[in-house]
Amino acid sequence: MISTDTFKFLADLAKHNQREWFQEHKDRYEKAHENVISFAGELIDELSKAGIGVDASLDPKKCVMRIYRDIRFSKDKTPYKTNMAIGRLTKNRVGEIGYYLQIEPGNKSFMAGGYWMPQGEHLKAIRQEIDYNAADLIRIIDSADFKKTFVDFRAQESLRTVPKGYDADNENIDLLKLKSFIAYRDLTDKELGERDAVKMVAKLCVKLHPLNVFLANAIQ
Repeated sequence: MISTDTFKFLADLAKHNQREWFQEHKDRYEKAHENVISFAGELIDELSKAGIGVDASLDPKKCVMRIYRDIRFSKDKTPYKTNMAIGRLTKNRVGEIGYYLQIEPGNKSFMAGGYWMPQGEHLKAIRQEIDYNAADLIRIIDSADFKKTFVDFRAQESLRTVPKGYDADNENIDLLKLKSFIAYRDLTDKELGERDAVKMVAKLCVKLHPLNVFLANAIQ
């Protein structure tokens, strides 16, 4: 589970996002970091038993994202992220398809799967797969359990115009116009603080797996 100390550290960091404060509270960061690494390790172990392509040998430390922001090209010069995240949960990733858990206090956490903002050939390949095999994707995203669990898949950011090569009257134009192919579920601090939080997140990953398979097949 994610500890209350981890949430408290991140909440305080959001209020004091400066290097001086961070250095003074480095011990709190290291404790929070270890908590998230431990969660990642338990999650890897759980997912490796689920048959969704997660290898038990994955190093949980490498699955926890850096808290340091890349500010080189950003107007926002605050040096640290105000969340901690777990990703890279598939050993042989296809593009950026996978599972992603963001941990942020104030009930801002979420679990996601799919492919965020694919570009170039990957985007072209996914749209082609939708055009050819939309029924397979629709079977996944319109299933009762998927719709009950995740935010509306079709509600993601989409093009205002019709993508090149497709007709406006295509019966699946709403899917073809999507810029991302993500499914996610918001999580509360309480949910991630429960003793069975790892199992809960693992179940969400299992439900996301068919979407990841569809997308991976599209670009392989």
